[in-house]
Amino acid sequence: MSSETLSQNEIDALLGMGGGKGGGSRPRQAARRAGPEVQVYDFRRPHRVSKERLRALEAMYGRLAKSLEGWLIGRLRGQLELSLQSVEQFSFGEFVLSLPSPCSSYVIDIGDSGGQQGVIDFGGEFAFLVVDRLFGGSGPPVVPERALSTIERNALRVVADRITALLAEIWQDHVQLDLSVGAFESVPEILQVVNREDPVLVANLEIAAAGIQSLVSICMPFSVLEKFFAGTGKRSVKIATVSDRERAETRGMTERLLRGTQVQLGVRLPEFMLPMRDLAALQVGGVLATGISAQTEVEVRVNGERRFRAAQGRVGTRLAVRIIEPIEAGPGGTADSSYQEQ
Repeated sequence: MSSETLSQNEIDALLGMGGGKGGGSRPRQAARRAGPEVQVYDFRRPHRVSKERLRALEAMYGRLAKSLEGWLIGRLRGQLELSLQSVEQFSFGEFVLSLPSPCSSYVIDIGDSGGQQGVIDFGGEFAFLVVDRLFGGSGPPVVPERALSTIERNALRVVADRITALLAEIWQDHVQLDLSVGAFESVPEILQVVNREDPVLVANLEIAAAGIQSLVSICMPFSVLEKFFAGTGKRSVKIATVSDRERAETRGMTERLLRGTQVQLGVRLPEFMLPMRDLAALQVGGVLATGISAQTEVEVRVNGERRFRAAQGRVGTRLAVRIIEPIEAGPGGTADSSYQEQ
């Protein structure tokens, strides 16, 4: 046996072998370290979004995303996809730290809540896309690294107003919210709607349009949503239904989009006989005598389909037709007595 003293590394190696007398305690400790990680639980800010509540919240904010998507398509005049990315609980301080600088945030005033407020934050790419489209732009938006100007804020506020209306609507079955858009803020650190340690519910909506991807974040304090989280959860079934107000708004928006759709309109004269020599003699600017009376009815075609019978006429110097009746009159179909430009 050697009389040399073992080094600390040699002692650790012997204890970690797992065999021999007294070598069992350290392997058990190593196995304990290799187990599941311990999750820290903050009793000052308990997690209040259960799986059941999360499903209900995702359905509610999913409805908001779809309604907002249709509304935005009609105003931004282009293809746009908007979807719910997440609904999560944070402290307000964590939410503020997640905002870019400068930000494009509107404070939401919540009536009858003792001064409680929320926040709607627009990603810079989406904010400048809205401004560009509302002022007549059509190409890829330019995203400068600066805060929005006063005029740009007023333009973007139209979208913020729409979001607050939809937000109050999806919560109306659970909590009555009187929401209105308040001040605009471009510096995250100045936002002081609630205490930094207070829990907030944050919904992130992802937007893809005109080659850009961006987020809209909706932050609401838990204190004003207390009834929803304190309830039994039975009322969450109502979120699958569509309210009369939402149905009417969706129908109105659909009608406006349809009325703004451009279609090809053509007028066809009745058939007539034409000698081949007259057809061969036709030149640019030539006049062809058809032998058809000016009082003869003509056929109006929409996208190539026969739709109306009409009379020939003029509006000023323009040729025109006056709709007499539909060829296939549907329920409630009426004739338009005004001249339509050809």
